[in-house]
Amino acid sequence: MYIQAVKASLYLVLATLFWSGNFVVGQAAVASMTPLDLTFWRWALAAVPLLLLAHFIEKPDWRAVLRRWPALLALSVLGMSGYTLLLYSALGYTSAMNASLITAANPALIVVMAIVLLGERTTGLGWLGICLGLLGVLLVLTQGELARLFSLSINTGELMMIGAIIVWGFYTIIARRLKVPAISATAVQVVIATVMLAPLALAMNVQFPDTAAEGWSLAYIALFPSLGSYLLWNLALKTTPPGTAGNYLNLMVVFTAIITVLLGTPLTLVQIVGGLMVIGGVLLTGIKGQPRLAVPAAPTAGGAG
Repeated sequence: MYIQAVKASLYLVLATLFWSGNFVVGQAAVASMTPLDLTFWRWALAAVPLLLLAHFIEKPDWRAVLRRWPALLALSVLGMSGYTLLLYSALGYTSAMNASLITAANPALIVVMAIVLLGERTTGLGWLGICLGLLGVLLVLTQGELARLFSLSINTGELMMIGAIIVWGFYTIIARRLKVPAISATAVQVVIATVMLAPLALAMNVQFPDTAAEGWSLAYIALFPSLGSYLLWNLALKTTPPGTAGNYLNLMVVFTAIITVLLGTPLTLVQIVGGLMVIGGVLLTGIKGQPRLAVPAAPTAGGAG
């Protein structure tokens, strides 16, 4: 049991590390590739390997899976196409660190959406966590000058990230009710996204990377956050409660901060304070404030990445 727990923890740490890398690598990649380039090739390259992983690890009844096609189509449009396009678009205007900080508020946002849309309830601690997390995000958005909210002078990329986590919130609420094995559901969504984006990719003359830097960036995005993280996350969920696993998503901010600093970009005091407030708010909301709100088998932090 101890060895299983250690393995599961390692899997969860690696999964969040790979998703964190998606913010940093994605920000570098959008300097020479469009968000559509990254989104289309990310899922086109991941589609077949994900299908194979699902088939051999989960051994699903594919007919039963495909009977859920309306929900899978909606999830693909929201999570694979919408969220990913917004994420990579945002990284063209804001830093990977700010993007990860906004994404870290996603669990609290999902609680609010569940209260509004599904009639779920939270506790006083839950509301305290939501408010604390929101204040942390606002500090980051305004660079510590909350008065900027009234002048609407917020970075375009950060507004896109707010849109991205709202989209992912809808994705999560729908995904929570989907009775399909996680890797299989992800694989089908990826295939749908690839097929739906293909005509747009042709019309926009999307091309395969033609430089080594672009190739390595895309290889990382397709292999680690798209394949590795999903596989490791779901392997961990075989022995780890979803709520416990969900707490590991807070590491994304930490890992992104570490990677950012190692690459030579210093963190600001506002980012540090805002990040601590967001993480504290998520912990209050997820651990104490919403004990019955389960984290779905698929990742809930922009996604993951």
